[in-house]
Amino acid sequence: MNQADESGGDGLPEMQSAVAAMTPRLHGLVSRTDPGQVAAEVMRLNDAVRAGVRDRLVPGMHPQDYPGLMMRMRDGAMSGDVAAPAEMREPVDATTSAYASLAQMSARIRAGEISAESLTRQALARAAEVQPILNPFIAIWAERALEQARERDRELAQGRWRGPLHGIPLAHKDCFTRAGLPMTVGSKVFPDTPGDADAAVLERLDAAGAVDLGPLNLNEMVSGPTGQNPHWGDCCNAHDPTRVAGGSSSGSAVAVAAGAVFGSLGSDTGGSIRTPASMNGVYGLKTTYGLVSRRGCFPRAWSLDCIGPLARSALDCGLILQAVAGHDAGDPTSVDAPVPDYAAAIAAGAQGTRVALLDGLEPYDDAIAGALDAFMQRAAGVFGATGRARFDDLPACYAMGDVIAKVEGATIHAEWMRRAPERYSQAVYSRTEAGLHLPAVRYAEALLARAKLVQAWLTGPMSRADVLVCPTIPIQVPSRAEADMEGKGRVFGVVASITRLTRAFNYLGLPVLSMPIGKDDNGMPIGAQLIGRPLSEARLLAVADTLARALV
Repeated sequence: MNQADESGGDGLPEMQSAVAAMTPRLHGLVSRTDPGQVAAEVMRLNDAVRAGVRDRLVPGMHPQDYPGLMMRMRDGAMSGDVAAPAEMREPVDATTSAYASLAQMSARIRAGEISAESLTRQALARAAEVQPILNPFIAIWAERALEQARERDRELAQGRWRGPLHGIPLAHKDCFTRAGLPMTVGSKVFPDTPGDADAAVLERLDAAGAVDLGPLNLNEMVSGPTGQNPHWGDCCNAHDPTRVAGGSSSGSAVAVAAGAVFGSLGSDTGGSIRTPASMNGVYGLKTTYGLVSRRGCFPRAWSLDCIGPLARSALDCGLILQAVAGHDAGDPTSVDAPVPDYAAAIAAGAQGTRVALLDGLEPYDDAIAGALDAFMQRAAGVFGATGRARFDDLPACYAMGDVIAKVEGATIHAEWMRRAPERYSQAVYSRTEAGLHLPAVRYAEALLARAKLVQAWLTGPMSRADVLVCPTIPIQVPSRAEADMEGKGRVFGVVASITRLTRAFNYLGLPVLSMPIGKDDNGMPIGAQLIGRPLSEARLLAVADTLARALV
């Protein structure tokens, strides 16, 4: 074999020709993407995975080594054996927003100072006010929400209080099924067909007493980091409508940041909770893989998808997570692990937690680097000296997560793309086309190497710290024109520039909380990621709450 063959060579013209031939012949699809662009993306990912798994694959390994390892190496220090506080800790709003928190309004409802119906009417009025400007909702179901609120008031009058979410107006990304109601997934591909049952998380929120204002806008098919949607209209940033909202859980972050709801659920495959949380100055938690049931959630990639809360404080995130976390036999990836009392863990604080900077991920925009430096100085003042840690395999983890997302996404969408290609946006179609051409062996290698890479992470940088910190996004919040994914040949570059620091942690399956830490040169929010061990959500929330107080 010659040297070019040994290294993979360039081979772009040959690959371009193969892509052009294979798209109709093997997959029965009409290509809508320049074959050279698809070929370049496939070769980039193919080479990255080949390099990333080198010397890591040995006989006897199995993809199912991964979930067992996650359970064995979970964070046990804050597993929930904490006495619940007499009252919920007063939250701190690190976004400097004047809006009340979920926890504050929960206390007022329980004390009879405000009714659920009155609070819901206020939320609906705010939703109607911001909708023409920011477009966070797919639909606002006012009468349905008001009836839910009245029922919560009747229950409270009879002495039944379901918990901290009782009577609280929420709304959720439109990727969850609702019985008798449509789910768009931000697309025009599906007919207007009502769902057979509520998604598991919506069942649990209803049991917890929450009020549902309706489905929220998102990137088409939960695929994209900008909030732009050519079918339902762009969801715009809550701080500046000329700038992107982040995605794909764009409506979730914007509705919370704009004061239309007190919290929301989103989904995250490569940064889809954390990216909009960062860009809109709210908290967004990507949970440990399997902690929250995905039954009834439309998938982007089964092996990566996580559901988690977005809210205006760490405590509010914890209260929502409390309601939805826990084992579900209806989700084969659901982990059977105890769910701690998140509010109690936050109230107890995070003393003794070792915080370190995840180094070697530069370059960052100067404004991002400055905010991160100031944040780490504050962390040192609260938790003591902060160290530095590196993990040189993060780019490989990014590439493997990208391969898994593209291949599983292509598997999910290929039949619909054959039937109605014109109903897909160019950006989603192009990203999905690339997944058709990635070699099956690269996909299998990415799954097989996962346990080894998680172990390397946990015995490497995570052995010297309990929480690692890096920016959520390495660039300032771009304008909608700058980040337009529909422009010819732009989608792969836009996605990579925004998700460079988030996608690897979906591959590793770790919990990551994005919290606001400052503003960029344009006055737009900057977020930092707090990364923990498996099932360390309680610690992350406690650390974020403590640091938010230090930032005030």
